[in-house]
Amino acid sequence: MKEYIIELRGATKTYGKNEAKTYAMRGVDLKVKRGEFLAIMGPSGSGKSTAMNMIGCLDTLSGGKYFFEGIDTGTLSRDQRALLRRNYIGFIFQGFNLLGKTTAIENVELPLLYRGYNTHERHKMAMEALRSVGLESVAHHTPGELSGGQQQRVAIARAIATNPLILLADEPTGNLDTAKSIEIMELLQSFNRDKKITILMVTHESEMAEYASRRVHFRDGDIEYIQDVEVAP
Repeated sequence: MKEYIIELRGATKTYGKNEAKTYAMRGVDLKVKRGEFLAIMGPSGSGKSTAMNMIGCLDTLSGGKYFFEGIDTGTLSRDQRALLRRNYIGFIFQGFNLLGKTTAIENVELPLLYRGYNTHERHKMAMEALRSVGLESVAHHTPGELSGGQQQRVAIARAIATNPLILLADEPTGNLDTAKSIEIMELLQSFNRDKKITILMVTHESEMAEYASRRVHFRDGDIEYIQDVEVAP
């Protein structure tokens, strides 16, 4: 097992050419140990979302290196990067991204279907994931029949159903009120603490960042500073 599950070395990302060339990432260096909970912060356009896309293998670097569990992802083919995402990374989005006409359990089963599990295995694993977020009783409800907080918990269940090594959460509380936001953060914190899942979370909210063990502040395409914080109980 490698000491660092994620390591960026001089990571750059550019768009355009010549005079139109812009830098979304400027030589970012970042190391993340297994089991950490990081809050990724910074103003719009600072590079934090670009960095998360790179870490999630949704895009590739223009320069530098990205190592996942010691593997240089720059040497992987598109299909290999897709397998890495499928097998090791869970994604949680601000907009939930649930399929509106399918039930909660069917939404959670979707990544398991891509993994090749049979119907019985998918149902069992999806129900266990829903149980872990306290939604077993609404397994057969559609997203339209659920509150915003419940929809986000279904999205979290979908992300953890495959037992990923890391969770990437993009503004997971952005569409929720304060009470529901705290509920979601306590849930994520419990998965980090009890299941040892490594979590990287983009957030603009300092109150939500207090649940993380480190805050990584981006500005102008690079890390401005990293702050260790006292984790909320």
